Amino acid sequence: MAKIHCPPIIFFFILILLRPVSWWSPSILLRSSPSFQELFNGKGGLVEGSINGIDRTGLDFIALEDPKLVLPQSSRWHVFAAFGTLKGGRADWLVEKCTELGASSVTPLLTERSPSISENRVDRLQRVILAAAKQCQRLHEMTLNPPTTIDSLLPIVTQSKLSLVAVAEATPVFSVLTSSRKESTGLMIIGPEGDFTEKELNMMREAGATAVGLGPHRLRVETATIALLATLMLWSDSERPSEP
Repeated sequence: MAKIHCPPIIFFFILILLRPVSWWSPSILLRSSPSFQELFNGKGGLVEGSINGIDRTGLDFIALEDPKLVLPQSSRWHVFAAFGTLKGGRADWLVEKCTELGASSVTPLLTERSPSISENRVDRLQRVILAAAKQCQRLHEMTLNPPTTIDSLLPIVTQSKLSLVAVAEATPVFSVLTSSRKESTGLMIIGPEGDFTEKELNMMREAGATAVGLGPHRLRVETATIALLATLMLWSDSERPSEP
């Protein structure tokens, strides 16, 4: 059944008007969607209904059941990545793909070699997350946290059951996961262009982070982020019990 995203503020109305300029184009709905739809709000809300009418100004959606709340998925990985210095849409791409892959949250990490991120960029990334959540029909939108420093990250690492930091020439990530206790939640840390300083790496290791390698080549920040996140999501999914 096809899904349509709508803003949370109007989700619980029985009769809902969606403006195509703001959200979905009626022409797309007519070509690709059946009359029965599921409406989702990105906050876990889901309701089944049908399209009652559609024209150039929008569409009427009538709910056929009470809205229900879907709990977040059991796999919850939190991404800390130093992408403040990335240019040319690379940070947008990183955040978009994290949303599609199912990261629970992304936090811009401020380091010695990536010390800041502009407020304008943060606002733009929020819009990227919303667009990506609509496209991949994600029931729970990914959270974009305020930027944090290495010092503020350390207590989070200490409290996490599994914290992985990407480091060149470290033990391959698959070897680390194979020997680790099965976890469906944790955090992953990706350094900036030029990598972490030795002091920063030592601080994270001392707090409990495990260094993992992502292959023999030097990866861009966004490539390393997606490679590690995809690995963790697939690893977590493989540990779920099979449905009878």
